[in-house]
Amino acid sequence: MSLAQGDGVDVISGVRLTGAERLDPFGTDPVDLHLADGLIADIAPVGALPARGRVVDGTGGWVVPGLWDHHIHTVQWALVAQRVDLGGAGSAAEAVAVMRTAPVLDDGRRVGTGFRDAFWADAPTLEALDAATGEVPTYLINADVHSVWMNSAALRREGMSAPDGVVREEPAFEVSRRLNLVDPAVADRLVTESLARAAARGVTGIVDLDMAWNVEGWTRRLERGFDLTRVSFGVYPALLERAIAEGLRTGDALDAAGLVRVGSLKAITDGSLGTRTAACSHHYPGDPGNFGLLTVPPDELVALMTRATGAGLTCAIHAIGDVANSHALDAFATTGATGTIEHAQLVAHVDIPRFGRLGVAASVQPEHAIDDRDLTDTIWASQTAQPYPLRALADAGANLLFGSDAPVSPLDPWAAMAAAVHRTRDGRAPWRPDQALDAGTALAASTAGGSETGSALEPGMTADLVLIDRDPLTADEPALRGTRAHATLLAGRLTHLDI
Repeated sequence: MSLAQGDGVDVISGVRLTGAERLDPFGTDPVDLHLADGLIADIAPVGALPARGRVVDGTGGWVVPGLWDHHIHTVQWALVAQRVDLGGAGSAAEAVAVMRTAPVLDDGRRVGTGFRDAFWADAPTLEALDAATGEVPTYLINADVHSVWMNSAALRREGMSAPDGVVREEPAFEVSRRLNLVDPAVADRLVTESLARAAARGVTGIVDLDMAWNVEGWTRRLERGFDLTRVSFGVYPALLERAIAEGLRTGDALDAAGLVRVGSLKAITDGSLGTRTAACSHHYPGDPGNFGLLTVPPDELVALMTRATGAGLTCAIHAIGDVANSHALDAFATTGATGTIEHAQLVAHVDIPRFGRLGVAASVQPEHAIDDRDLTDTIWASQTAQPYPLRALADAGANLLFGSDAPVSPLDPWAAMAAAVHRTRDGRAPWRPDQALDAGTALAASTAGGSETGSALEPGMTADLVLIDRDPLTADEPALRGTRAHATLLAGRLTHLDI
């Protein structure tokens, strides 16, 4: 029987099982997975039960739970398709040269994204960008999204000023919010196309942390037939009272199928490493007065989390520097809130066990460690806290949840796993290999429940599944990054098929 995207599946035949914390008796023997009503009805030896209905032939492959990206900015990530890639710019001068000939979008602006000025020997200047781009409003978004470099025409358009053309933190976020306000039909098309590509990598769920009233966007997409992934979306402090007034609680579904649900209050409490604004206990090199920024004072964070918790919302707290992580953990302890710390890139040694003790999950992006290894070894060289402490957090009992922070890093769960397990990319020696994870933990951290749930499959589980071409528990770094998803299923329905 010929199958296509959107079809329901009754049997996945001839596959092998893998994953952490398996209790099944099958070992490396192939099995048939029988599905019914969106669940795994049974797992049996090949041919032990009749293979009736629509069958996906998985012979030679492995099956794992559907994968999640626990931190993306969906519209901003999807709009990267319209923006100029500045990731290869090795200097401010190179970035300016790229933007000189960048296409002008329908709204009259030039937009580039992905520059990393912390690596540059020269600095962004307003004069250089103006000379190259003239009166066309031009925007260059940092890879970490915490700063935006604009020419004078863009600054006038946004009603902002900056001597060097660079705005940071909240003004930069405001610029991004404005740039993201494209025609909803265009945005929804790009989101759907982007999440179709994610499904082709085995993704069945995302946590959407767009800085917007996400109820509106996702209701509209559902009405237009979106059904590619599960979605949990965030609510930002400026919209918290609206969410409470509308009775939104974490886990509430926007649709009858429960595909899109309310997620957490998302609060950004400090800056970033690349913009040199992450709140740290030691100053940044060559800048004795710069310890980063606490963008939400501790007492205000406690008030926000108390309000959200009382209204039935979990909390997702952005904390990158060690000072920010300490304050976030303090706030969880004070309020009794549940949820996650997002990023946890630099954590004081004394704070690492608190994640497990407080039940605060660490929502981390392993590829950031590889992207930032040289920055960490320079900009954070004098810090005494632990950078990117994946192994330490796991050993301390923290639940790890993997994501990409797309568009900061590409949405690719296999890249995240490879970075966590092998701590390298592009043939370089592993970076801080003592913080590497075993592959079973990395796979589990890439699923809906995170590392504490394991990644074994059992009858009765929701049939969010991925049929892949290799065993991720034994793959080396290049092979793990190159994992191919033959089929992705959401509650037993195909969202991707390539066999």
